[in-house]
Amino acid sequence: MKLIIPMAGMGKRMRPHTLTIPKPLIPVAGKPIVQRLAEEITKVSKSKIEEIAFIIGNFGKEVENSLLSIAENLGAKAKIYYQTEALGTAHAIYCAEPSLNQKVIIAFADTLFKADFNLDEENDSLIWTKKVDNPQAFGVVKKDTDGFITDFIEKPKEFVSDEAIIGIYYFKNGENLRKEIKYLIDNEIKGNNEYQLTDALENMKNKNTKFLTATVTEWLDCGNKDATVHTNQRILHHLGNKISEKSTQKFSVIIEPCFIDEGAEIHSSVIGPFVSVGKNTIIKNSVINNSIIQSNSNIKEAVFSNSMIGNFVTVNKQKENLSIGDYNTVK
Repeated sequence: MKLIIPMAGMGKRMRPHTLTIPKPLIPVAGKPIVQRLAEEITKVSKSKIEEIAFIIGNFGKEVENSLLSIAENLGAKAKIYYQTEALGTAHAIYCAEPSLNQKVIIAFADTLFKADFNLDEENDSLIWTKKVDNPQAFGVVKKDTDGFITDFIEKPKEFVSDEAIIGIYYFKNGENLRKEIKYLIDNEIKGNNEYQLTDALENMKNKNTKFLTATVTEWLDCGNKDATVHTNQRILHHLGNKISEKSTQKFSVIIEPCFIDEGAEIHSSVIGPFVSVGKNTIIKNSVINNSIIQSNSNIKEAVFSNSMIGNFVTVNKQKENLSIGDYNTVK
């Protein structure tokens, strides 16, 4: 089995945090988003994930080395592909064209999920879905009475289905997908001026590929700051308290669940619930809940919630809602 993860986007909705690091490497409950995604897919896949292909922009060698480590830690070979121009979801996948063969899972890197199924690899294709309250904001599927997908509709203006595509797909034969995307690109078939994956899927369906859905129990978005903080909350809800023995808490109250990494120091503070604290961050005389604080930051005399603090940040001010990127000071 191969896993392809497109992650070349600029992450504009997550700025300022994505000015210094790609969005999929932002930690949630102590692990990068893309690492959690790869781990969850490994759990539902019956076959061993032998290769993980990352499709990235010009992120630099440090990021590439981080991705190589993620794959190696899961026992998989890593491949790096580049998307230099944002031309749509189908184009992003096609950038990994040499890996589009055999059994393949494609997972876009701003999505996390919880599922209670094992992937049935005998099907032609499976599309991960979740029922939503606002289907007009998503690509959705319609199904027949036997459960097979009959239509893929991108952001329907009128109600046709509430079963949204969450951005994870399985193909028994990746070569078929490769051919259909190549056809779109060769013939410049676009939707909204981009090459759309749903167009390739529609063509495959018309050629008798049978699509079924795999419904997840929880769909966790990491598209912007508020969504990522909420995702951190939900993951901590599932994981419970994770406090490193190499961290320090003095005269403090930790309200479960929280994640506190090694080297973190918390003094005379109330932390939690749903707070993640990165390595070597120091928090003093503060009250913090429902927030992500990354590594090597210094928080003092602060009161905030629903916040996201980057690396090497100094905060010496009370404020209810913060979104601060790396190497900043707030007083």
